[in-house]
Amino acid sequence: MGKNDRYVVKHGDGWAVKKPGADRASSIHGTQREAERAAKEIVSNRGGGEVRIQGRDGQWRDSDTVPPGNDPMPPRDKKH
Repeated sequence: MGKNDRYVVKHGDGWAVKKPGADRASSIHGTQREAERAAKEIVSNRGGGEVRIQGRDGQWRDSDTVPPGNDPMPPRDKKH
């Protein structure tokens, strides 16, 4: 994983956005959807990267490559 990547992980009653290897969360949210949006915005603003999303069971359920926020020709998402 690159330096701009983020994980969306369960955090108490909510969801956290964390940088791989970090002890503290970048941000904490009430829902997984809010955390996923925040993670994608962070990654996009920092030049693009990967967002991995953890399910309630602790297993990775999805990942998404996020292009840079200012890329005039972003890659197409092949999953959706």
